[in-house]
Amino acid sequence: MLRHVLALVIALTVALSFPVSAQQSETVSADRSATGGAQTLEDILARQRGETIDDSFRSDAIGGDALTAPGLGPLGGASDPELWRALRYNKADVRVSDGTEVGKVLVQDGGMRWFAFREGPLSTWGGYLLLGTIGALILFYLLRGRIGIDEPMTGRTVTRFKAIERFAHWLLAGSFILLGITGLFVLFGRMFIAPMLGKEFNATLLTASKLIHNNIAWGFILALVMVFVFWVWHNIPDRTDIKWFAQFGGIIGKNHPPAKKFNGGQKIIFWSVIVLGGSISLSGVSLLFPFELPLMAKTFGILNDIGAPGWVGLEPLPTTLAPQEEMQLTQLWHAIVAFVLMAIVIAHIYIGSVGMEGASDAMTTGEVDEAWAHQHHSIWLEEELAKRSATDAPEAKATPAE
Repeated sequence: MLRHVLALVIALTVALSFPVSAQQSETVSADRSATGGAQTLEDILARQRGETIDDSFRSDAIGGDALTAPGLGPLGGASDPELWRALRYNKADVRVSDGTEVGKVLVQDGGMRWFAFREGPLSTWGGYLLLGTIGALILFYLLRGRIGIDEPMTGRTVTRFKAIERFAHWLLAGSFILLGITGLFVLFGRMFIAPMLGKEFNATLLTASKLIHNNIAWGFILALVMVFVFWVWHNIPDRTDIKWFAQFGGIIGKNHPPAKKFNGGQKIIFWSVIVLGGSISLSGVSLLFPFELPLMAKTFGILNDIGAPGWVGLEPLPTTLAPQEEMQLTQLWHAIVAFVLMAIVIAHIYIGSVGMEGASDAMTTGEVDEAWAHQHHSIWLEEELAKRSATDAPEAKATPAE
C-alpha cells in the first residue's frame, strides 16, 4: 500500500506541474472553434507554458482509416502530418521487426514533459534542499556548538553495536553515499560538469557513474534488509519518545531525557531510511527491469479504484502507459525520494560526527563510555549493566571462598 501512496504523490507532483483550469480549457476550445478546428496561437502558447489542453483536434486528425488502407479511406490517403500525428498518439497500425509493444512506440512526446520537469523543478528544488540542509546545519553548529559530554568520562565502556551491526550500517552508508554522488552526477552532469570540464569528460564520468550506480544498488538493498532485521524492535515508538521530543533531545532543559537503545530522533532516522530507502530500492529495481516490473499503471489503477485522485481535485490517473512513460514517472519518483533521503542522511552524518562528542565511537569501535551512554541512553545503559551483573553473578558464586 505504501508504494501506491508514494506513486500518487509523484502523479500529483507531475500533474500539478502542468496546471490548467477548466475556464482556460473552455476558452481555448471556443477560440479553436472559430478556426474550423485548426490549432490557434493560444494552443501553441499554452503548450509552451506547460499547460494541458484538449488536443483531440490533433490526435483525431489522422486521415480516417487511410493508415491501414492507404488511398482507400473515406478521407483519402493519409498526408505526412496525419501520419506523424498517428505515430505520435500511438494510433497507427505499426509493425516493427522485434514484434514488441515497446518497439511500436515510435514517437513519445511525454518525454519532453519529463525532461522539462527533470531539468527544471527537480534539479532546482532538489539542489536547494541539499544546500539548505547543509546551510542550516552550519548555522546550528555556530549557534549551538558541539554537544559535549556533561559528566566526566569513566574509562569503563559498554558495547553499543556488535561487529555485524556495524558492518550492516557501513555497507548501507557507503553504498548510499556512492549512489547519491553518482545520481547527482547523472542529474547535473549536462548542466554543470560538461560546460566546465568538457563533454568527453562528462560522458566518461556518467558512463562510470551508471555502472557504479546500477551495481552498488544491490549492496544498498542487502544492507537495508539487514538493518531492518537488526533494529526494528528497538525502533518501535513508545512513551519515552514523548519526553525526548518535548526537550528536543536535551536542547531544552538541564538534563538529557532518558532513552532506550534508540532515542526519538534516531527512530525518525531509522524509519525514514527504511521507508524512503525501500521506496528508492523498489523504484530502482523497476528502472533496472522496466518491462518486467512496471509500477505506475497498476498503482494508478488501484488509486483510481479508491478514489484517491478526487481527494485533491484531480481526474482519474492514466492506467495505460507506454514503457517509456513508466520509466519517466518512476525515474522522477526515484529522484524526488532520493533527494529527501539525502537531506535526512546529511543531518544524520552531522550528528554522528562533528555534532556530538563521542557519537562516532558507537559505529567505529562499537564501544562507548558509560558516561556518554548515561547521558544519551540512560534506560538502555541500565538494562545493559543489569545484564552484565546477571552474567557475572553466577561466576562470583562459583569462585571458592578464601
